[in-house]
Amino acid sequence: MVVMETYDTPVQAIEPFIWTFGDGIAVLSSSLLLLLMFSDLPKMTPITPYQLTRTTKRKWLLGQFIYVILVTVLYTVLMLLFTAVLCMKKSYPGNLWSETAAMLGYSELGKNLQVPSTVRVMESISPYGCMLQVFFLLFCYSLTLSFVILVGNLYKGKTKGMIFGLLYSVFGFLLDPKVLAAILHKEKYEMYQVNVLICWISPLNQAVYGKHNLGYDPLLPKISHSYMFFLGILVLLAVFAINRMKKYTFEFLGEKT
Repeated sequence: MVVMETYDTPVQAIEPFIWTFGDGIAVLSSSLLLLLMFSDLPKMTPITPYQLTRTTKRKWLLGQFIYVILVTVLYTVLMLLFTAVLCMKKSYPGNLWSETAAMLGYSELGKNLQVPSTVRVMESISPYGCMLQVFFLLFCYSLTLSFVILVGNLYKGKTKGMIFGLLYSVFGFLLDPKVLAAILHKEKYEMYQVNVLICWISPLNQAVYGKHNLGYDPLLPKISHSYMFFLGILVLLAVFAINRMKKYTFEFLGEKT
């Protein structure tokens, strides 16, 4: 927005979303609100005891999964809409990269402002195609965090899932290449092999669009690899949750049933 106002240049409608969540710290920060939103999982209402007499624990758990997925989708969509609305006075819907993005990508301006607008992104895909991939990567990371909270609450009790979710977030933060380089006191050229390894094993880096090969670096993961990575985590967490339901103790009004 500063560049738009200073140079009086427009942006493509969804570019603010792309550049905002093209950074690991932004992805991490945006997902932290989910710690509060899902702190009370699994959801219990006054009619839950009646529901449990009419269905099985697995079906009830499936309802919790659907609830988490729908809320996470809505949360991600709202972030997309809000970033688009912020710049709508000087935006256009055409599927072409804007002059503002070009200025940020082809000069030192983007680097100085810490906006992750990169030339290789703009040369490899259209704005709307990039938006879809950024959206699904952000959604996948947020969804895995939500499932971590749910499984943590199922195993250790209410509010304990927030601790597991926080640890999941801290793990991704500590494996950020910039953070790790600062901790290890390494130069950028000394961190290449470590950065490649981090991009494969860190959920947070898997969620950042710019951390993928994009046809340039065959050692980095592809977008499809990240989808499979998150799918594997979700399946594993779902299995843990289903197994826990066999011995899960429901509590209503202070009584265990």
